[in-house]
Amino acid sequence: MQGNLTPLRMLPTWLPDAVRLYLDHTEDGLSLRALARRDGCHASTVMRTVRRYERRREDPLMDEALDALARSAAWPVDPVKKEPDPMTAAPRPQPGTVDDLTLNREGLRILRRLSEPGASLAIATDMEKAVVMRAFPDGRCARLAVVDRVVAQAFVLQDWISLRKAGRVASYELSAPGKAALKRLMEAEDQARMVGGLAEAPMAFADQHRIWGERVVMAEEGPRRVRHNLSESPVTVLGRRREKDGRPFLEPSLVEAAERLREDFEVAQMGPRVAQNWERFLTGGDRGSFHGDGGLAQGPKAARDRVAAALRDLGPGLGDVALRVCCFLEGIEAAEQRMGWAARSGKIVLRIALQRLRRHYDETYGKHGPRIG
Repeated sequence: MQGNLTPLRMLPTWLPDAVRLYLDHTEDGLSLRALARRDGCHASTVMRTVRRYERRREDPLMDEALDALARSAAWPVDPVKKEPDPMTAAPRPQPGTVDDLTLNREGLRILRRLSEPGASLAIATDMEKAVVMRAFPDGRCARLAVVDRVVAQAFVLQDWISLRKAGRVASYELSAPGKAALKRLMEAEDQARMVGGLAEAPMAFADQHRIWGERVVMAEEGPRRVRHNLSESPVTVLGRRREKDGRPFLEPSLVEAAERLREDFEVAQMGPRVAQNWERFLTGGDRGSFHGDGGLAQGPKAARDRVAAALRDLGPGLGDVALRVCCFLEGIEAAEQRMGWAARSGKIVLRIALQRLRRHYDETYGKHGPRIG
């Protein structure tokens, strides 16, 4: 019977059919012809799928992910009855799998960061977590996010990331299927929290090069959603502009300082609740006093303290524009309008804020800090 072809396995529901077929052949011993009859395709199609995953085992993350799935056969199968033995059946742990909710949540968070220019995911054989890094034109790097190793394994099984460079520390980049998956995840997120009048008319030719996201910005009338392009932050755009003498409007060190602030801001708001009370970070006498009433959902205290210290050092005005543009990814024109500034003055104030922010980081943490955690 067809149901006896495949022993029962505890595999995640999100696992691609091609990976299941490969495991059925390599781990369960099913022949190519048997799999072809079961799936209603030609044996050569099954053979090409198996060979493709054999070649992909040169990818260290893919290799260990497939090994983890091979060890996830959760039920010992009686060789005579071809069904689980109830006397010895017991679930085994699955080190290489995650549930659907975690995959989608972490996929939305990590793929967003990988969509930024120069971003890549790095992982070593002795690392429990993978790190998303961003390379700057002068060769320096900034850490953007951290993700569990098992989640990174799920990403490579889903073809969301592809191997860029192998070695003791392997690096991965966002693949074409990963970009498509990010857009699907963001569309699902938009549909889940859609409000009247928020949707805008699609721009087919422009949007194919953009990955849209939203940020919640605190305004005088309350929380307000701001739409922005995740693949390019406002600071990155200003970093590419040139002065009349050919020098960049923002030096690479200023762009890196902005990314440091954004990195700490992202880490500080990790947790089940993301709709936090951020108006204390905006202009007012209670700037940066983040205590007491927020609970564990405010995220790691060290990152919160670094954000508060940086904004406190910048002071009113400079801290506000840095928070809006670097952290909330609000455009310069929108920030000028919200703060009542003259047109084309925001980028000058932002540059002054980033210069002071860079000095704050150099004096407080040194050239290579601060670190996550």
